[in-house]
Amino acid sequence: MTASSLASLRVAIVGAGPAGIYAGNILTRAVTDAGGSVAIDLFDALPAPYGLIRYGVAPDHPRIKGIVDSLHEMLDTGATRFIGNVEVGRDLGIDELHARYDAVILATGALRDAPLDIPGIDLPGSYGAADFVAWYDGHPDVPREWPLAERKVAVIGNGNVALDVARVLAKHAVDLRSTEIADNVLHGLETSAVTDVHVFGRRGPADIKFTPIELRELGEVPNVDIVVHDEDFADADPAQAPTNQLKVMLRVLDSWRTRARTGASRRLHLHFYHSPLAVLGTDRVEGLRFERTAPVGDGTVRGTGEIREIAVQQVYRAVGYFSSPVPGAPFDAVRGVVPNVEGRVVESSTTVPGLYATGWIKRGPVGLIGHTKSDAKETVAHLVADVEAGALKAPTVDGDVLDALADRGVEFTTWEGWRALDTHERALGAAHEHTRERVKVVPREEQVAIARSRALVP
Repeated sequence: MTASSLASLRVAIVGAGPAGIYAGNILTRAVTDAGGSVAIDLFDALPAPYGLIRYGVAPDHPRIKGIVDSLHEMLDTGATRFIGNVEVGRDLGIDELHARYDAVILATGALRDAPLDIPGIDLPGSYGAADFVAWYDGHPDVPREWPLAERKVAVIGNGNVALDVARVLAKHAVDLRSTEIADNVLHGLETSAVTDVHVFGRRGPADIKFTPIELRELGEVPNVDIVVHDEDFADADPAQAPTNQLKVMLRVLDSWRTRARTGASRRLHLHFYHSPLAVLGTDRVEGLRFERTAPVGDGTVRGTGEIREIAVQQVYRAVGYFSSPVPGAPFDAVRGVVPNVEGRVVESSTTVPGLYATGWIKRGPVGLIGHTKSDAKETVAHLVADVEAGALKAPTVDGDVLDALADRGVEFTTWEGWRALDTHERALGAAHEHTRERVKVVPREEQVAIARSRALVP
């Protein structure tokens, strides 16, 4: 067996979101600092890069989307080659990647909704938040239309995704016109019948998983009243908050208790200490049943036996994300991750040589985007150590993977192609009747056609 060497390393990264891009950038620096060289190919199943930033962050969050600038700079250096519209497991197998590269890093993230196992959760009118997020972010693989004909809707969850979903549902479409929202989404929201959005959390205000910026933005939505309930705040004293971040959020929530309602046409209700028991209805969603909870004192809650019901016609569960398996790689179906030890993938307690993981597929869907940097550093450190220890096998197949994809008729996209698509979307935004930074192109075939018409591909 010929061992891999830092002198001429070849690495494939599967997933072109922040986790994959950070891993490529950190790996390039680590190998260069060690006196070696590395060629990295960054694969993604979608035609465009950036993953969660493009398809998981609400369109009215330009400050968070500013991360794209740094990700763009990393890819624009050319040290990492972007190869889009290629699904590993269909267009290329994991075994083929192992044959062509010294190492493979899985960075596919978590795009599915975590399950919520209560009666009625599968009734028509009950949705996963991830699907709704994908719709309003212009993901090419979801339907172009979304049913928004109901007045009263509920969101189950107390994290940032729940808050994003609730804000988009409550917000008036006119206030999204200046964003990069896709035209089909804007038109869908313009016809929305929603008047009341109810957000339910199992625990109390002192245990919310929001971030201060998300919470503040909620109170700044035009023509939407925020409704909170005094009964939820007996144990939510800002002065007793253990962190400054929580102290800020409790003060924001507390200010809403005394803020007079304006008579806005839409209302966003925040409910705490509500544990969902069932989605009610026969042929479709008609309401929700909850058990009122109470704090135990250690951050957990207990049921009080008090049962409450509320009439709603739609339910969105936002109780977390869940990863999908990568064909050919081990997968823990219970935890929703690739089993690994500090980024080294394991199967049946045995390390899989040359296979690594980073990001949410590695540790589960927790933490903010910035946390993927520390993830990547840990994974990359082990990869470099394994190369130096002679533990990895050198590639056995020569030739450019792009040639193999072209021979198979795979319409892959490149960095040059993404730049063409990016320019096209920005031009659409500039020409729009409501000037916007960009207008997203949604259909996959249209994205690919634009990218390949100007890209340097065979």
